[in-house]
Amino acid sequence: MGTSIVVTSGKGGVGKSTTAANLSLALVQADKRVCVVDLDVGLRNLDAILGLSDRVIYDVIDVIENRIDVFQALIPHPDYDDRLYLLAASQSATQHNLNIERVQEIVNDLKTNFDFVILDCPAGIGAGFQAAVAAADSALIVTTPEIAAVSDADRVVGILEEMHLKYGMHLVINRIRMKMLKNGKSMDIQNIVDRLSVPLIGVIIDDDEVIATSNQGKSVVTSQAQNPAAIGYANLARRILGENLPLNEINDNSTVDKKPGFWYRMFHH
Repeated sequence: MGTSIVVTSGKGGVGKSTTAANLSLALVQADKRVCVVDLDVGLRNLDAILGLSDRVIYDVIDVIENRIDVFQALIPHPDYDDRLYLLAASQSATQHNLNIERVQEIVNDLKTNFDFVILDCPAGIGAGFQAAVAAADSALIVTTPEIAAVSDADRVVGILEEMHLKYGMHLVINRIRMKMLKNGKSMDIQNIVDRLSVPLIGVIIDDDEVIATSNQGKSVVTSQAQNPAAIGYANLARRILGENLPLNEINDNSTVDKKPGFWYRMFHH
């Protein structure tokens, strides 16, 4: 059985879907078989980020409502040799169409065929969030170093603690602006970790190429491997796979604990 990971945030606009897409591609580059499930019903965009918009025929609601089998609804990515698939979100349905029991059944079916099932969670803590986390073995909480984003992430942490996820949760701090961090104009990374009390597993440096490649239906991970953001996503995937990498993406005077072992290796099972 594979592992299902929900990528969530609380607040919208923090780069959750971009993180889900680039993490998936980084795992594919590590020779893992991955299915990305877009549960952001009504606001789907993973198909665009992955360059698969023209290939969408069926969506997750078609599967939930038993109009088609889940494996028939999957969209294979033509560039990755049977290693990357997408189950797209519906553009017309609402989050209330995400029946929790059916989402769990679908994800369990996918886990029999994939190493990882990455669930892109809708923003907020509504019905879509509840369905996504109910089907997850673990969670990645994405935040930016902004007070509003961290406050919303804190709310999500409290809910996830009550869910008792099989492999717990980890924190990804996205869109770190090095100049602001060094000038003290951005929230300090260690302060964010201390506030949320969630083990930090990834830091992603803000870079225009993330948006530029996404707009082309490509990924910074696969097209610009030496880009700082691409390195962050690749290191995130490597840590999920159990490598004991130090948190050295940020080369500054931050007090964040960079020692190996700062995060838990909960994905080994």
